[in-house]
Amino acid sequence: MSAYGELETRFRRLTALREAAGLLHWDMSTMMPAGGAAARSEQLAALDIACHGILADPAMGDLLATAEEEGADLDPWQRANLREMRRDWVHQTALGPDLVEALSKARHRCEMTWRTARPANDFAAVLPAFRELLALVREAAQAKAVALGCSPYDALLDEFEPGGTAARIDRIFDDLAAFLPGFLSRALERQATMPTPMVPPGPFPVARQEALARRLMERIGFDFDHGRLDVSLHPFCGGVPDDVRITTRYDEGDFTKALMGVLHETGHALYERGLPERWRWQPVGQACGMAVHESQSLLIEMQACRSAPFITFLAPLARAAFEGDGPAWDADNLCRLYNRVEPGLIRVDADEVTYPAHVIVRYRLEKRMIASDLDPADLPAAWNESMEALLGLRPPDDRDGCLQDIHWYDGAWGYFPTYTLGAMAAAQLFAAAVAENPDIPAALGCGDFSALVAWLRRNVHAWGAFYDSTDALLEQATGRALDPAAFRAHLERRYLA
Repeated sequence: MSAYGELETRFRRLTALREAAGLLHWDMSTMMPAGGAAARSEQLAALDIACHGILADPAMGDLLATAEEEGADLDPWQRANLREMRRDWVHQTALGPDLVEALSKARHRCEMTWRTARPANDFAAVLPAFRELLALVREAAQAKAVALGCSPYDALLDEFEPGGTAARIDRIFDDLAAFLPGFLSRALERQATMPTPMVPPGPFPVARQEALARRLMERIGFDFDHGRLDVSLHPFCGGVPDDVRITTRYDEGDFTKALMGVLHETGHALYERGLPERWRWQPVGQACGMAVHESQSLLIEMQACRSAPFITFLAPLARAAFEGDGPAWDADNLCRLYNRVEPGLIRVDADEVTYPAHVIVRYRLEKRMIASDLDPADLPAAWNESMEALLGLRPPDDRDGCLQDIHWYDGAWGYFPTYTLGAMAAAQLFAAAVAENPDIPAALGCGDFSALVAWLRRNVHAWGAFYDSTDALLEQATGRALDPAAFRAHLERRYLA
């Protein structure tokens, strides 16, 4: 077997082990009894160590070098796969097995503590585990920074956004932070001239919310033979391309939160299911990065499912699902309700005008913590000050402040900026799709996503990680690299026109 062929065999085994870990994590978040936490931590740590061992095998470096020397004999997809193998190897071998095990256990220990600390509004309860985890994340970031030749924060960012840099994100986010306050004022002024949206009266039974969500998931293209919808404390999309797991959380006083959350996660699921089957078990067959992944969820939720045509389709379905009566269920009212701009404390419930401010707050804080410029004990105060500065709101407690997101507590540092990069990419991709097929908005008004999903399959999903960056993927799909102007243009069309 050639060196490259041997690498494919090894990475197929590695991918299968990582997917097993992903499904164990889904179970931990949805169904596992609290008493299983210690055993699950051991199981996941064992899988993490096994995965690390495959990459840390001394033979791997030689195989990569030999395959790269023979690169002329590989086709473009194989060369791209080899590039992604090398990237994965560099990230993983920067860490020793002891650090891998310690990180794995600290992540799971901190996450499980967070699951009780957040409802109890008890930051002090999670602080020791959080402090331990952050110290290990910093150690890993430093080791990876040496291997990659970059800053510690950029090393963490590279895990989620290949090639991404804080310097570029700083420029994008600083411009956005300067733009948003003025735009928010203009959007609120325009909104004040329109009728205040009526809130449909509840309660909205969970069973009916789930039935409506499942119906819409199927219309968008979710395949329940290859996926599930469940409940968790924090909504997410996990699982594997052949078995995609979506979770949400329900509020019987407001059906819109869970519904839009489900539609958001369905965008993630479509991307996973659309990844190139030929490369199913290889690095090149996986997502291009989390900015692209978030672009797919935000494209479905924000660009498509909050559009006036789609809400025209949704309105009678929602009215029937909850046996609603009166003008609160009319499409124009639901459109105003779904697109209402109103600064709030909770990121996952934020409108798309104020959402970037939530991301900027988290991005700036996590950079400071990684740089040791912010002690974990001072996070609640820093969080509250940052929220007040950017959104004019001060959380009344930590439950709705620094405890609201799972990401830091399960070790996902460097993830947050991909949400807003993804929103920008979503606007750019949706505009390109509509430019190529102007019938897409009208089709959404009939609940028909086939043309939009087909465009995404051709231009985004089917490419997996063939391209080495978000910019490269966007260039082939839209003709240009990430352009924040597309996002601003979308906001102006929706909220000022």
